[in-house]
Amino acid sequence: MAAESNRVVNEGQEELRSSGAVAHSHTRSHSHIQFQPLTRTSQWQATLDHTRSHGHTHHFITSSHTQQQRYSCRLTHSLTAMTKVERGVQGSAGKFTKPSEPFLPKTSPQTNLNQKLSICSKLCFAIGAAPKEVTASASAFFLQIYLLDVAQINAFQASLVLFIGRVWGAVTDPIIGFLITKSNWTKIGRLMPWILGCTPFLVVSYFYLWFVPPFITGRFVWYLVFYCLYQTLINCFHVSYSALTMFISTDQKERDSATAYRMTVEVMGTLLGAAIQGQIVASAHTQKHCPTHNMSAGYLGNSSGAEIVKSLVHSQEYLSHAKEVYMIAAGVIGGVFLLCTTVMFLGVKEREDPYGPKTEEQIPFMQGFVQVMGHVPYLILTAAFLLITVAIQLTQSNFVLFCTYAAGLREHFQNIVVVILVSALLSIPFWQWFLQRFGKKTAAFCGITWIVPFTMMLVFIPNLVVAYIVAVSSGLSIAASLLLPWSMLPDVVDDFRVSNPSSKGHEAIFYSFYVFFVKLAAGITLGVSTLCLQFAGYKTGGCEQPPPVVYTLKLLIGAAPIAFIVTGLMILVLYPINEDVRRRNKLWLEELRCVEIINAQLREKL
Repeated sequence: MAAESNRVVNEGQEELRSSGAVAHSHTRSHSHIQFQPLTRTSQWQATLDHTRSHGHTHHFITSSHTQQQRYSCRLTHSLTAMTKVERGVQGSAGKFTKPSEPFLPKTSPQTNLNQKLSICSKLCFAIGAAPKEVTASASAFFLQIYLLDVAQINAFQASLVLFIGRVWGAVTDPIIGFLITKSNWTKIGRLMPWILGCTPFLVVSYFYLWFVPPFITGRFVWYLVFYCLYQTLINCFHVSYSALTMFISTDQKERDSATAYRMTVEVMGTLLGAAIQGQIVASAHTQKHCPTHNMSAGYLGNSSGAEIVKSLVHSQEYLSHAKEVYMIAAGVIGGVFLLCTTVMFLGVKEREDPYGPKTEEQIPFMQGFVQVMGHVPYLILTAAFLLITVAIQLTQSNFVLFCTYAAGLREHFQNIVVVILVSALLSIPFWQWFLQRFGKKTAAFCGITWIVPFTMMLVFIPNLVVAYIVAVSSGLSIAASLLLPWSMLPDVVDDFRVSNPSSKGHEAIFYSFYVFFVKLAAGITLGVSTLCLQFAGYKTGGCEQPPPVVYTLKLLIGAAPIAFIVTGLMILVLYPINEDVRRRNKLWLEELRCVEIINAQLREKL
């Protein structure tokens, strides 16, 4: 019996070995996977190192669809052969297996390898990206000017709120990632409970972030507390949702397609957030709220008491109106958040990915963290898009101030914002086609460099026609900056899985620390930018700003973002995962998954 069982294993091993996925003969000659247990061997490591060092010279078998069909056929043949021998062994011992009993029983939905996603599933998954983007868009475009002109805390306090809140959010990202990795699978998955649990508290904290308390002296503490609370809860939502990408399908094309859907909805969410907030609160920032004369000492000395009182009453009426419209916008956006989260939960199934051997021992968090931080492609991708994202957020957070005080576009800024985001929304399908046709790295360079000349054009020619031209052109780059990092990060995770097949469950670390580094850098940058306005002499609630403030806003919109973009693209040159490496990783992960399925069934049968 033991000899026959060993023969079953050896025949299965020979069948799998004969189904090698890489066409290069030298690579195939070193590809060796053992079945007892089916783990990564020294030969496997040698093959991986050789393939990595010559990744640019390897050519794979025709289309991925044909390759998957051939691989599936070979695996089926292998399983059929082992099934016959298994039944023969059991028959010789007087224990016959029923003819109708399959050797491989039906797998659960959480481990099914055939995970093609329907359009409905992709749409529901993508809709889950909208809540975070709606709130983030409203905050990015309007929180700074809200704190300065409606809540009326000084620029230094506003800079502290933005800086501490962003840094707090960055610090909580890895903590949440750690807690997620320690979470157990439930009936609805491991990530979905985090998404559902934080949503109601998140909506409440977001509403109070846009509420002006009746007291004045403690407003700084009020906004700091609720902004930090909002950042913590949005991290619970975003880290869980981002990591969910790896658990909706094992197929790279399906994940890329779902990511394209997601990015499209993210831009729609950004557009929706900016449109809702912008159109509702636009009346709070038009020229109408400004008195005819500035409330200067000269004006006060030359005006009657009645005129002064009338001007003050006029300003207070518009201030009350501004507080009201900001709360209305917060309530509407909170309702959108709840609706989109519900749709995502009802339409998405979280699945566990059996890409490597299961083990009872869970790798410690710090060991997994060290492994992730030692993965060079992850470090390069994070550093590059950290700088690029900082550039986009720096432009985004100062854009309304720039239009209001430096470009003379106070009456048009909300429409310009909508044009930017509509352009980004419409260009997402183009960039999805471009990255599939020319590769993700090429798409990143072409898409992100497009914004540089147009940004400088707006700084030097600040008129309405130029502003709309720049808005349309900038939307292309914003779409690329949103799509590419989240499309490339799963490739980095796959590359890590190939390098470390026995190290599982670190997806949340990849996503949480990526967000951590981006938020930390953005928090520091935005805090410093607001502090620069304070040093330049920003006047809270003023209708006009002094020339140093105008000059500072031009630097924050033009020179600073361009410097960050150029540096980020220089780092991205070193990114090692090209299209050949992506295809190789896909094939190797398919082997790992199939090997684990076979290994699990052999453990049950033998």
